[in-house]
Amino acid sequence: MIGRLRGEVAWRAADHVMLDVGGVGYVVFCSDRTLAAMPQVGAMASLWTEMVVREDLMQLFGFLTVQEREWHRLLTSVQGVGAKVSLAILGVLGPDGVGRAIALSDAGAVKAAPGVGPKLATRVVNELQGKAPALMAMAGGGDDPLIEGAAAPVAQVVAPTGGAQADALSALTNLGYAPVDAARAVAEVADDADDAGALIRLALKRLAPGG
Repeated sequence: MIGRLRGEVAWRAADHVMLDVGGVGYVVFCSDRTLAAMPQVGAMASLWTEMVVREDLMQLFGFLTVQEREWHRLLTSVQGVGAKVSLAILGVLGPDGVGRAIALSDAGAVKAAPGVGPKLATRVVNELQGKAPALMAMAGGGDDPLIEGAAAPVAQVVAPTGGAQADALSALTNLGYAPVDAARAVAEVADDADDAGALIRLALKRLAPGG
């Protein structure tokens, strides 16, 4: 199993990149957001990866963060969501956006991804509703920058950051709120908060009786 690759970008295409790792070229399929964040040919980059092996197929899929990879795994656990559909959803929403859409039961946001119809979008939201809080509580980054010498990863240019969201969810669940309720409250106020403290305060207002 290949879980992470670090190497020189040898090729960029519409749906994948090739990383040269020690003289071996690995073709890695990525979402539009990940591809947009990748540096140009000749620069160094690192991606978390998921490997799919079948009788007649072997493919690698690449992600900016561990959180994004775990969302991919969760999305593809839903019947009808293959790797390409998962990458399309992540490309449109990003990992934070996927979490918010599921927490808010917003099938319309999921349906905005190419290849996702209303029935499939509803299935994604319904089946992952109880599983979303755990991933929303994950910090979005890794141990070091995954893209070296490039601009900030597109998937992370979403306010608030994955870290603030994770801190807020942790604090709310420690206060005794159910993970699903806490996740919904955080998702509802995400656009109005810049940090974990603000997220917690606003989410608590939503969780209060009559809030």
